[in-house]
Amino acid sequence: MLAQASYLDALNPEQRRAVEHGVFPLGNSTTSAPLLVIAGAGSGKTNTLAHRVAHLIVNGADPRRILLMTFSRRAASEMSRRVERIARKVMGDNASVMTDALAWAGTFHGIGARLLRDYAEQIGLDPAFTIHDREDSADLMNLVRHELGFSRTETRFPTKGTCHAIYSRCVNSETELDQVLGASYPWCAAWSAELRDLFAGYVEAKQRQNVLDYDDLLLYWAQMASEPLLADDIGGRFDHVLVDEYQDTNRLQSAILTALKPHGHGLTVVGDDAQSIYSFRAATVRNILDFPRQFSPPAQIITLDRNYRSTQPILAAANGVIDLARERFTKNLWTDRVSSAKPQLVTIRDETDQARAIVARVLDNREGGMKLKEQAVLFRTSSHSGSLEVELTRRNIPFVKFGGLKFLDAAHVKDMLALLRFVENPRDRVAGFRLMQLLPGVGPASAQRALDHMIAAPDPIDALTHAPAPPRAATDWRSFVEVISQIKSSHAGWPAELELARRWYEPHLDRIHEDSLTRRADLIQLEAIASGYPSRERFLTELTLDPPDATSDQSGVPLLDEDYLILSTIHSAKGQEWKSVYVLNVVDGCMPSDLGTGTSAEIEEERRLLYVAMTRAKDDLHLMVPQRFFTHGQHAQGDRHVYASRTRFIPEALLGLFERTTWPQAPAADPARTAAQGVRMDINSRMRAIWR
Repeated sequence: MLAQASYLDALNPEQRRAVEHGVFPLGNSTTSAPLLVIAGAGSGKTNTLAHRVAHLIVNGADPRRILLMTFSRRAASEMSRRVERIARKVMGDNASVMTDALAWAGTFHGIGARLLRDYAEQIGLDPAFTIHDREDSADLMNLVRHELGFSRTETRFPTKGTCHAIYSRCVNSETELDQVLGASYPWCAAWSAELRDLFAGYVEAKQRQNVLDYDDLLLYWAQMASEPLLADDIGGRFDHVLVDEYQDTNRLQSAILTALKPHGHGLTVVGDDAQSIYSFRAATVRNILDFPRQFSPPAQIITLDRNYRSTQPILAAANGVIDLARERFTKNLWTDRVSSAKPQLVTIRDETDQARAIVARVLDNREGGMKLKEQAVLFRTSSHSGSLEVELTRRNIPFVKFGGLKFLDAAHVKDMLALLRFVENPRDRVAGFRLMQLLPGVGPASAQRALDHMIAAPDPIDALTHAPAPPRAATDWRSFVEVISQIKSSHAGWPAELELARRWYEPHLDRIHEDSLTRRADLIQLEAIASGYPSRERFLTELTLDPPDATSDQSGVPLLDEDYLILSTIHSAKGQEWKSVYVLNVVDGCMPSDLGTGTSAEIEEERRLLYVAMTRAKDDLHLMVPQRFFTHGQHAQGDRHVYASRTRFIPEALLGLFERTTWPQAPAADPARTAAQGVRMDINSRMRAIWR
C-alpha cells in the first residue's frame, strides 16, 4: 500500500491529511467522522479534492456510489479528468473504467433534477417535467401577475424580476416573506398580501404546466429528503458525498446534505469562509462556520494555508484585511514566493485619472514582456469600469469584460430551446407563447386561444394539430405544427431533431434579426453542443442548469487580437488568477458599497469581497483610491460626487503592509492654466443685469 501511495508524494502534509482522512483499504470509510477542509485562496483545493476522490477509488470505493457536487458541470468534468489522471498512476488503463463510472458528479441543481426524475412517481411528480431558467420563470411570474390584476393597480406593483427575486430569496433562505421584505425589499412591504397570492398562483401555474424552476430543484429535493424513509434511501445510494465551494451553499443545500448524511459518515465539504461572497443568491457563510458542530462527534477540520499563487507581501496584506473579520476560521496564508514588492495603495484624483493610471501601468508591463491577458482589472460593480473602457478604447487596447450576456439569454438561442421545450412539455405556456408569437399574424390573444385549446386536451400535440389556424398566419402556422409533430415523433432521432428545428426557425431568424448570419453561427454551435448529450431531455436539463457563456450578442474574445486585457467584476473573478491585478475604487461608498452597509453581516461580506480581489494577484497588486468618487448611478460627466476616503477595511494599522503612492507625480505648472485660475467674476450680477 505504501508503494502505491507514491502518487500522493507531490501533496504537502495538510493536503495529504485531507486526502487520506478516513480512507482504508477496500474503501471502508463508513466509520470516519465528517471532514471539513478549509482551503485558502491558491492552496490547491481542486487538486486536493481530486486526489481524495482518486484515493477513495484506488482503495476500493465503488465510483458509482460516490456523489461529487461542484459549482458547475464543467468543474465536475474537469474534476473527473483529474481523478482519472491521478488514478492511472496506480491502476493503469483500468482507471478510465472506474472514473467513467463516476456518474454522480455535477451541481446541486443537476443532481437534484436527476433524483427528482428517479423518484417522480413516489412524490407525485410527472417525470417529463421541463425546467425554466430564471428569465422564463420571471415571464411565467408575469403571466400570473397579469391574470391576478396586479399589473393594473393604482400604485406601482413590483416588476416581474423583483417579484421573482423575492420569491427565490424566500425559498433558498427558508425565510418568511415578511422577513425577506423587511430586510431586503422594504419598498415592497406594502404588497405582502398580494405577493403571497402571486406566489401561490405561480406555484399552481408551474404545477399545471409541469415545469420546475431552478429553486424547485432544491426545494423539491429538500422536501423529498424531509421524509426519513426517502432520505435514507437516497443517502444509502452513496457511500461518499463530497461538496466543493461549500461556503457558497444556501440553507436548502445544507438541509439536503444533513438529511442525506445525518451523522456525517462519508461526508467531505471543502471551502473557504473568507471567500463567501454570494449572499445575493441566498448563500450563507453560516453553513461552513457551523458545519463542525452539526455532527457528533464534530467534523474534523483540516486547513490548507500554503498558497501557491501569490507573493508573501500580497498574502501579508490580504491576511491583514481578513484578520479583522468578526468571525472566521483561523487561517493565515503563507508561501515560499518571496518578494520585496508590497502591494500598492495608489491615490489618484478621480476616476478619469484612475483609468489613465491603470492604462499607463498596463502598457509598461506589456513593454516589459507581460501579456495583456496576464493582467486584470477588478471592480465591485460592472458600471464602475465605464471610464476605463473609454480610455482603453481611445488607446486602442483590446479587452474582454466578464459578466455580460449569457448564452441562453440570447433571443435566438431562447427561441430554439423554446421549440424543444414545447415538444418535450406542450403544457409549458411560456415556451408556447414565445414560439407562437414568432409567427407573423399571431399575437398574444391568438396564442392564448391555441394554448387554452391544447391544455384542456388529453393529447396536447394532437389538439394543436387539429386546432384551426389563426386567420392571418395560415402558411406559417402549418409549418409550425408540422415541425412540432415531426420532432415529437422522434423519427429523426437525437440530435438530428435540432437540425429540423433550426431549419424551421431560420426564415424567422432572417426576418427578425438584421445580423442573422452571425446569429446562425450560434445555432450551429448549439447543434454541436447537442451532439454531446444522449437525449433531448438531458440536453434541455443540463444546458439550462449550466449554460455556456459566449454568444454573438456578446462582445467576446477579440478574434483579430492575439492578446487582450481582462476586465471583471470581483464575483466573476473568483477562482481566477493573474500576474498583475488592479482593483478599482477601493474607497468607502464602493468597498463597502453604499448599498451594502445596512447590517454587520453585509459589511463582513464586503470585506470578504476585497479579500477575494486581493488574492487573485500573483506578483503585482494595485488598489486604486480615487479622491473623488461618483455616487451610485452617476459618472464623470455628472456632478454628484463625494470626496472619498480609503476603505475602512484598510485602517491605519495596516498601512505598513502597503506601499503608498500617488498618480500622477506633480506635473510642471501650466502658465496658461495658472493665469486663468486668477480670474474672478461676479456671474450673479451679470444675470440680474440682463433683466434690468
